[in-house]
Amino acid sequence: MCADTPESLDYKSTLNLPKTDFPMRAGLPKREPDWLARWEKIGVYERLREKQNRAPFTLHDGPPYANGHLHIGHALNKTIKDMIVRSHQMMGRDARYIPGWDCHGLPIEWKIEEQYRKKGRDKDEVPINEFRAECRAFAAGWVDVQREEFKRLGVQGNWADPYLTMDFHAERVIAEEFMKFLMNGTLYQGSKPVMWSPVEQTALAEAEVEYHDKESFTIWVKFEVTDFALHDLMTGGEEGSVEDRQPVIEAEAEAAKDFVGANVVIWTTTPWTIPSNKAVVFGESISYGLYEVTATPDECWVVPGERFLLADNLAADVFARARLEEGQWRRLRDVTPAQLAGMTLKHPLAGTEGSNSEWDDNRDFRAADFVTDTEGTGFVHCAPSHGLEEYELYRDLGMLEQVITYNVNPDGRFRDDLPFFGGKAILKPNGKEGNANAAVIDKLVEVDGLLARGKIKHSYPHSWRSKAPVIYRNTPQWFAAIDKPVGDGQDMHGTTIRERALREIDNVNWTPKSGRNRLHAMMEARPDWVLSRQRAWGVPLTCFTRKGVLPTDENFLLRNAEVNARIVEAFEAEGADVWYEDGAKERFLSGIVDPAEYDQVTDILDVWFDSGSTHAFTLRDREDGTEDGIADVYMEGTDQHRGWFHSSLLQSVGTTGRAPYRNVVTHGFTLDAKGMKMSKSIGNTIVPEKIVQQYGADILRLWVAQTDYTQDQRIGDEILKGVADSYRRLRNTMRYMLGSLSDFSEADRVEPQDMPELERLILHRVAELDKVVRDGYAKFDFQGVFQAVFTFATVDLSAFYFDIRKDALYCDGDTLRRRAARSVLDILFHRLTTWLAPVLVFTMEEVWLERFPGEGSSVHLADIPDTPSEWLNPDLASKWAKVRAARRVVTAALEVQRVDKVIGASLEAAPTVYVADAEQREALESVSFEDVSITSDVTISGDAAPEGAFVMPEVEGVSVVFGKAQGAKCARCWKVLPDVGTHKHEGVCGRCDAAVSDLSSGENA
Repeated sequence: MCADTPESLDYKSTLNLPKTDFPMRAGLPKREPDWLARWEKIGVYERLREKQNRAPFTLHDGPPYANGHLHIGHALNKTIKDMIVRSHQMMGRDARYIPGWDCHGLPIEWKIEEQYRKKGRDKDEVPINEFRAECRAFAAGWVDVQREEFKRLGVQGNWADPYLTMDFHAERVIAEEFMKFLMNGTLYQGSKPVMWSPVEQTALAEAEVEYHDKESFTIWVKFEVTDFALHDLMTGGEEGSVEDRQPVIEAEAEAAKDFVGANVVIWTTTPWTIPSNKAVVFGESISYGLYEVTATPDECWVVPGERFLLADNLAADVFARARLEEGQWRRLRDVTPAQLAGMTLKHPLAGTEGSNSEWDDNRDFRAADFVTDTEGTGFVHCAPSHGLEEYELYRDLGMLEQVITYNVNPDGRFRDDLPFFGGKAILKPNGKEGNANAAVIDKLVEVDGLLARGKIKHSYPHSWRSKAPVIYRNTPQWFAAIDKPVGDGQDMHGTTIRERALREIDNVNWTPKSGRNRLHAMMEARPDWVLSRQRAWGVPLTCFTRKGVLPTDENFLLRNAEVNARIVEAFEAEGADVWYEDGAKERFLSGIVDPAEYDQVTDILDVWFDSGSTHAFTLRDREDGTEDGIADVYMEGTDQHRGWFHSSLLQSVGTTGRAPYRNVVTHGFTLDAKGMKMSKSIGNTIVPEKIVQQYGADILRLWVAQTDYTQDQRIGDEILKGVADSYRRLRNTMRYMLGSLSDFSEADRVEPQDMPELERLILHRVAELDKVVRDGYAKFDFQGVFQAVFTFATVDLSAFYFDIRKDALYCDGDTLRRRAARSVLDILFHRLTTWLAPVLVFTMEEVWLERFPGEGSSVHLADIPDTPSEWLNPDLASKWAKVRAARRVVTAALEVQRVDKVIGASLEAAPTVYVADAEQREALESVSFEDVSITSDVTISGDAAPEGAFVMPEVEGVSVVFGKAQGAKCARCWKVLPDVGTHKHEGVCGRCDAAVSDLSSGENA
């Protein structure tokens, strides 16, 4: 191109068009693995740890089980954690993340047993440490699989050195933490009903149970009144002589004729517990009546003349269950609590031939405060071996020895010598209904013990692993007493575990706030902590009991610091398997106490104790842990209020007196697009791997950022398509900036005070948004951060600032306006990439490397830049709010003309804008409103708008009358201006003529 032949210039080549190789199509599924490999090669996580003088920030990872591929809940969980860690790192902290895995317990043991069952192998015939070795190898294999799946999601952390609960040091510390309960006096062995899995043959914690609908047998059972104790009723504190009370005594004697032979009716959904019945209880505040059957239908288990004691509110329903119609029964009289207390009941199987007197003792009959008249009969059958409320009632009465039974074996079968029912199974080995319920019902029918029977569908506890129903079963277990004063010399922390926990809950910041109330309520009502499990794969309860001594005796447990030290030393060197080696007892006790005097406990610890102890061997013991052993954040799903949050708090307050966390963040569950829980049987599960293969991990991460994770969230194909659309819009914004900054250098930079108003307005918005971003990230509000940044990028930038400044960026020469715009773009680049890097980890790295492609370069090594508060300019923002409001009216007015094909582009227009407000009119006149409106000319008028002028109801006082721009179209910038064709270069306006001349001069030089 020759400078002396301007008319031959190709004006397109003189434009400052964007230059970038950044593709509009991301190709994330194929390209993301390359960035992962790059981060590992340059050691991003390790280089971040080298940054000096940064306050530490630690998110402690709640360990997933190492027993299968990741599901969508894992992806949500780990992505939120990664966003928390990355955002705090980029805000100037030393944000550490140590991934961890739960490697012990039933989930893994169950998998090995499944393999055995397929091979026809009996687990009980396998040496325990051989079995444990298989569990260890299984867990290690899945740790490797899950580690790679987590890394593929872009999760950054110390993957080379995670924590594992099966590491020897971890096993040592778990045992050590357990022995603190042993030594501080809160550990005890007790026999009480616990949730028991007959299929897995072990006790379960509440956190290991989930609730599903189950159809259960339901029966109404008759307990006959055999006696009425007048003496007990009419003496003891009564005033006056016997003569004075004689009328009352006579009345009660007459009542006895009605009561004896009548039946107290109970209702239960667990017929299998009837053989273990020891009592019936009633409510002192409930209204009861004595009822008589007057007539019966053909098919009925009652006969006319039979009498029943029932709560008045429930009598009609009970008789309806017995197939009696209204009019076939009548109420005879009131029954007082005092009268009930004087009655003696017998078990429906009492005296039955072949019962061997198993049920011949009278049943206890008394008041209890847990009885209601909202369902059932108003009376509750008590089998304290299979119900916690009944157990606690008789425990407090000191009567456990009289009411505890051992009728149910670990596998859920009745003991073999139980009359009529020996060997009957509550559940089959596959978790299906056994024959125990039917056998009990049939026997009750045979002895005329039933009033009615039926079935009910209700919510019932199931094991979350085997998916089989569980039962309450009385069995010896080890407990941590949470209401016993902790004898560890830390009275300043609260006397009991419960008191400490309730106090510490209020020292923690909860996100959302409802998490505090949920855990507080659970902690207020929870029973003692069941620590023991009757399984093989886990950390054993490292304690010994003295032979021939009752558990209630003070010297039942061996509490010896020297023994404890010997155990933990062995665990540190060889792992917990040493506990199960031949001669282990002698190894640990010899030379300290006589091994022959003690029994070794072989139960394993509840795995929630394992995970609850992770703060000790991860936060406290590791170099990359924390100085005080407390995490800045625990973050898990809402189910962990009864799981990891709960057990970690119990364990920590029991041994240190304080909570192991400062913040607890909770996310909801992930549902399908229709809001249904995901289930393999329904076929609505969504696997993270498939999303990553189709869209890329950044789309999955963006879905997380766009949801309110504190609630249950939905995911599906249409939802993901919407997320992908948002991603494309953001990507387009970043591509625009990259193209406009292709050759930007420090020599081009303009200081904010020298910039035009429009640029200073954008800097004001940057300063505002920087605070929103930092505050949002500090509060773990990723949805709020993303919405704010996305709105800024698409509304403030793409639809406003970029739209306006595109003309200057493309067509201006070396002007202050263009240099200022590019300076702002550079500022925006550094903010947007770092603001969004915790969310879109791959895309922001791609954007960053497009500008800064050095070998060790990474956006994830950068911090969010400090933004000067001086950029805030609320007065300027107020002025430009008026300008933008008027611009909206102009844009809408021109769109009407475009749709009507009056114009093809807004640059063909020169509208007149009528502005009623003087201050707003002054604002428009002080800026290049034609550039703001992207028109070739504009006229601002304070006159009254003519009839028919375009208005928008939401913008008062602004009207627009369309007019066409006068002049010719500039061949370079396409504005329609009167001066086009009057300059040196053909067909261009003055501005473009100067730009081309500058370019020509530069080329000649």
